[in-house]
Amino acid sequence: MTPLISRSGMGRKGLVTLICGALATGGITAVGVAALEPGAASASSHREAPLISGTPQYDNTDLYAFVSPDKPDTTTIVSDVIPFEEPAGGPNFYQFADDAQYDIHIDNNGDALDDLIFRYTFKTQIKNKKSFLYNTGVVNNLTDPDLNVTQSYNLDLIKLKKGKEQYKTRIASDVPAAPSNVGKASMPDYAKLRSQAIYKTAGGAVTFAGQADDPFFADLRVFDLLYGGNLSEVGNDTLKGYNVNTMALQVPNDLIRQSAKHPTVGIYATTQRRNAQGYYTQVSRLGNPLVNEVVNPQKDKDKFNASQPKDDAQFLKNVTNPELPKLIQAIYNIKAPSEPRNDLVSVFLTGVKGLNTLQPYAQPSEMLRLNTSIKPTAKPKRLGVLDGDNAGFPNGRRLTDDVIDEALQVVEGELVGSKNDLGDAVDKNDKSFEKYFPYVAEPTSGSRGALAKGTASGSTTKSALGDALTGSSGNNTMLIAGSAAAGAAGVLLIGTAFGRWRRRMQRPY
Repeated sequence: MTPLISRSGMGRKGLVTLICGALATGGITAVGVAALEPGAASASSHREAPLISGTPQYDNTDLYAFVSPDKPDTTTIVSDVIPFEEPAGGPNFYQFADDAQYDIHIDNNGDALDDLIFRYTFKTQIKNKKSFLYNTGVVNNLTDPDLNVTQSYNLDLIKLKKGKEQYKTRIASDVPAAPSNVGKASMPDYAKLRSQAIYKTAGGAVTFAGQADDPFFADLRVFDLLYGGNLSEVGNDTLKGYNVNTMALQVPNDLIRQSAKHPTVGIYATTQRRNAQGYYTQVSRLGNPLVNEVVNPQKDKDKFNASQPKDDAQFLKNVTNPELPKLIQAIYNIKAPSEPRNDLVSVFLTGVKGLNTLQPYAQPSEMLRLNTSIKPTAKPKRLGVLDGDNAGFPNGRRLTDDVIDEALQVVEGELVGSKNDLGDAVDKNDKSFEKYFPYVAEPTSGSRGALAKGTASGSTTKSALGDALTGSSGNNTMLIAGSAAAGAAGVLLIGTAFGRWRRRMQRPY
């Protein structure tokens, strides 16, 4: 029996090889020659810790908090998850996790304990489980039957006292989330789908959840020996063309701050994942940008993601004695500022005096701190406070704030007299942000890239084929004829291979 099994296995292997070859022959003319963005990235600011890098649905990529530019009596908080979403990454596009609690935490008195939590929990619905498709036709609205996979969510407001839950109120139920932007053919009016996903909650808040363009802009080749070891690797927005999943929340300032006299709030985001026993465990945490990426060493990264702000004293040395300035000195011979770095403590752990420290208590802890009494400016400066714009980072974080340049300059001593202009030569996002909630740019479409030769936006495959066959587009005639011939050859090869395999299987040995 062994020879029979062996020969049968060889026959199957030979068939698979021939079929793969036939398919390659038949489809070779469909391979695009243009290099389409986004490109491959070997490392990123979004994959900041070993454990969370393997579970992107739970990975907090960025947190933004700013006084709303068009509604200054409100604060907008944007919390993003799932890094490096390839726009055409189907058929299973990008979904919030059903077994997660995505939390936005508010500390309004500075004691490093939660006073409010806004909790997002999602549920996935599939209309036709017999189909592999995300959408089965053109999607014109969020209730369209052709949108096969949908998500909805509940939003709870949890009130706490000294970190202990007092009561929970559901302020939004079964709100539809905006889908992944499959492409122009599937979702010709994505702006309409996004607008339908904006929802006004009880209590005067506004919420949105769904896919968006990744607002973070940076040249992440910083991890290749700090931009190539000679600053040759700068100026490329590594995140251009990638999307994220966004939860955006706009809330009245008076809802989240303690009082007008104490207008500063601390904000951070976490993700809790449900385990097999039904309990939730915190697996991701994010406040200020780049802290767990370049401030915490490898030994502390997973620990930080599971920690609480009240326990941040255990990470103090990472801030006061940071590794990055020493690396810059070793590679670029720029002298590292003297330690301990108390200037970094004010940025990351306490707030900057006279800017965003107006809280009754002052317990050092890592989170964004936003002074809600500082009005937004009509012309934000990308370097924020470093350039005299107190409405920007590290007073909260706006979408336009260039946190890479700001972090590099601060870590090299900008706040202690060591003036410098360090940066990655990426000064803005590749897409413009919107002027109204949710402010983030629409996601890059899965249909991005060059169109097939001889076609135009809005034309159909049928009309393009007809034009080519009638000779109105000579180049298309050759393309389609060549493709058809190659496809026919592929079918013949598959048929031949199948026949050979059947004959071999029928032999009495």
